[in-house]
Amino acid sequence: MKQDKLPLTVGCLLVAIFAMLLFAFQVRQTEVAVVTTFGKPTRPIAEPGLYCKWPWPIQKVYKFDKRIQNFEGKFEETLTQDGQNLLIMVYAGWNIADPEVFLQRFANGSVTEAERSLEGLVRTAKNGIVGQHSFSHFISTNEKELKFTEIEQAILDSIKGSAKSKYGIEIKFLGIKKLGLPESITQKVFDRMRAERQRQVLRFQGEGESQSIQIRTTADRDRDEILAKAEGEAKRIVGEGDAKAAQAYKVFEQAKELALYLLGLNALEQTLKERATLILDERTPPFNLLNQKFEATTNKKPQLTVSP
Repeated sequence: MKQDKLPLTVGCLLVAIFAMLLFAFQVRQTEVAVVTTFGKPTRPIAEPGLYCKWPWPIQKVYKFDKRIQNFEGKFEETLTQDGQNLLIMVYAGWNIADPEVFLQRFANGSVTEAERSLEGLVRTAKNGIVGQHSFSHFISTNEKELKFTEIEQAILDSIKGSAKSKYGIEIKFLGIKKLGLPESITQKVFDRMRAERQRQVLRFQGEGESQSIQIRTTADRDRDEILAKAEGEAKRIVGEGDAKAAQAYKVFEQAKELALYLLGLNALEQTLKERATLILDERTPPFNLLNQKFEATTNKKPQLTVSP
């Protein structure tokens, strides 16, 4: 009996599996789906899970990857507002936001056809936005003139609404991937950039020369002030020295011989402060003092009076 029930059990299990395949389907976390009834979309599904359906040919399920897809446009020429040719490549990230519209717009939900339509949409928006900006907004030595962020945002805003309503596509981000110049205008651009750099060099040189003149003027003024103060101080010191010297001369005039004698001793002391061997005439001042004999017979001593 047990052997007779085994084929029946297996058969029932196979029938159940076959029925599930016919009447149920699963939508994964990374997918969205559309159920069609007799070829017409009747039920879009955006949430993952297990769902029921009628078997084909009554109903059919189309599944799409809802993860972000990468798109890159062609590297092609675009005309700027001031008539300059520019090579631009634009990239974008998109995903399927409305699977029902996406399936109706593209046969069997073809991603290749979707990107082909997206390329035309991006090209039209890119040409229109670039044509509203001058060449210096893309290539310039002055960083403040560049407007990449504003241009990218303008292109994104111009295609975001129509991409979702016409194709069921949501553009997540968009940017300029590559920027270039045609060979016909490359040399002109380099010459223009070189001229701008030269103008900046001349401006910096002028500013540097102006600052140099200002620094030299300030230094000359400070130097004159310091020299004037030093000269005044020197004159004051010289005046004080002359006054003291005049007082000393008045004292020396009261006893000239004593003054000469003291000056000679001082000069002799300074000369013979260290060991030295000198060969001179014995009459050469102040060495002539070494030959003078002290006269002990006189009781008179020279007097030196210092006036206050």
